[in-house]
Amino acid sequence: MVTWADVVRLGSALPGVEESTWYRTPALRVAGKGFARLRTEAEGWLMVPCELDEKAALLSSGVPTFHTTPHYDGYGAILVDLDVVDPAELAELVEGAWRIKAPARLRAGRG
Repeated sequence: MVTWADVVRLGSALPGVEESTWYRTPALRVAGKGFARLRTEAEGWLMVPCELDEKAALLSSGVPTFHTTPHYDGYGAILVDLDVVDPAELAELVEGAWRIKAPARLRAGRG
């Protein structure tokens, strides 16, 4: 089982990341933009931004790790169940979300 502390560890390894809040819930931000949020007000899943095609692929995979709600319809964000997500897959999702929100100068340093 992955915890919020694991998400923070993964995010903190990326340039310019700070722990913060977003809608009064624990979050990670880069250059003031949120890229990971623990949904403590709902089911407790992690929300990360992603491309719409990636979201569609994750949801159509049938894997119960990924979910969405009507609130996120048409929006590039996926909900991730931390209780069942593979840690390596989570690392990819966190870095992908960071790449979406990070400014070019920070992304350039990651290759």
